[in-house]
Amino acid sequence: MQRKIRVLVGKPGLDGHDRGAKVVAAALRDAGMEVIYSGLHQTPEQIVEAAVQEDVDVVALSILSGAHMTLFPAVQRLMQERGAGDKLLTGGGIIPPEDMATLARQGVGRLFGPGTNTQDIVAYIREWFASRHGEDALTPLPPPPPPREVAYPSVPAPAPVARRAGGGSSAAVRAGAAAARRAEARHHARPAKARPAAQGRAARPKATTGTKAAPRSAAKPARKPTRGAKAAAKPATGARPARARAGSRAGTRRTARGRR
Repeated sequence: MQRKIRVLVGKPGLDGHDRGAKVVAAALRDAGMEVIYSGLHQTPEQIVEAAVQEDVDVVALSILSGAHMTLFPAVQRLMQERGAGDKLLTGGGIIPPEDMATLARQGVGRLFGPGTNTQDIVAYIREWFASRHGEDALTPLPPPPPPREVAYPSVPAPAPVARRAGGGSSAAVRAGAAAARRAEARHHARPAKARPAAQGRAARPKATTGTKAAPRSAAKPARKPTRGAKAAAKPATGARPARARAGSRAGTRRTARGRR
């Protein structure tokens, strides 16, 4: 009689990472199995109690905390005490190969490490179930789901751009020329700024139309007479008597002699 395989996926201990457990649970469900997920932070007693209550065929533990050498033997012992020793105890996580070999000698099923293909886990569980209940008890695998078609928004194709023989598109050339013309028009449209008059200078009035400015020679004052002209203008006189400079030695001597 065919029936679905019932699997309990448990997360014992303080391990709080359950992404891998959820991925495995989804793969087993897609393979036609009934999957019960226990949730995070479960004790071995809670997991075994849930397995007995749900009457599962397989108990799969996901352990990433490094406590696999303690939790797997504890769950196995409790299953034997509750009369569920004939169930399959398997699982996976961060488990070294030597620890996998040690647990296998103790009666634990095959363990899977990171990066394992979920189809390998499905095949292992189905093989174990067929060895215990026969090939006729296995339900056929459901067909694989069709690939999802992602509907991307349609993007209109860009319009073809006509290019010139010399390189560069004509549209780009026209756009550049138009921008240059606009910039030149804005430059010429600016009003001319009035320049302020220089400090200390009065603005010269512009001559009106019809009048001529006076020549520059007439506006200038007469030049001063030169040194030679001054000498020529003085009348000719005799030689001047020598004068003693005030405070000089010669004047002092003459004054002293006169007093004597």
